[in-house]
Amino acid sequence: MRFTVTGEWDRNAMLRVVLLLFLVYVLFFWVSNWAVWLTRMDLTPDSVALYYRGDPQTEFGQPPRPLGSLAEQSHFHIFAMGILVMTLSHLLLFLPTSIRTKAILIGLTFGSAISVEACSWLIRFVHPGFAWLKIASFLILQASLLGITVALLVGVMRPGRNAYKDTEKTA
Repeated sequence: MRFTVTGEWDRNAMLRVVLLLFLVYVLFFWVSNWAVWLTRMDLTPDSVALYYRGDPQTEFGQPPRPLGSLAEQSHFHIFAMGILVMTLSHLLLFLPTSIRTKAILIGLTFGSAISVEACSWLIRFVHPGFAWLKIASFLILQASLLGITVALLVGVMRPGRNAYKDTEKTA
């Protein structure tokens, strides 16, 4: 990361290519996030609650999500999202933008990622009303991931500025 700190990354084409490819990968992840969500439920609280709590009234009696299934999903999601959000947040720190903007984006991304995961458990075992929070958290997570990714793409495509020289001016 020395190259991003010193501003030398605009002279290191390979580093910029690696960052660009990572961000393209993140965009594919972002699209697949939508695909996974929309193949299981929609953006209504009833569909979200139905997915986690089940519905014995359906023709074949859709059962609630089992404890083991939720635990397995959380096990992978908590680790993977933590690494992704930490990586994006770390890269965001090198962009020449205000500390406040960085803090808001980082806080929204971490908070919504944790909330999305926690809401699965809350909907299933506490109350279906948490479906609203899960939907809101998912939308905030998707918006913040896209915002950080686009900001980083712009930073990669327009090198030459240094976060440590420029941040003070934009704070």
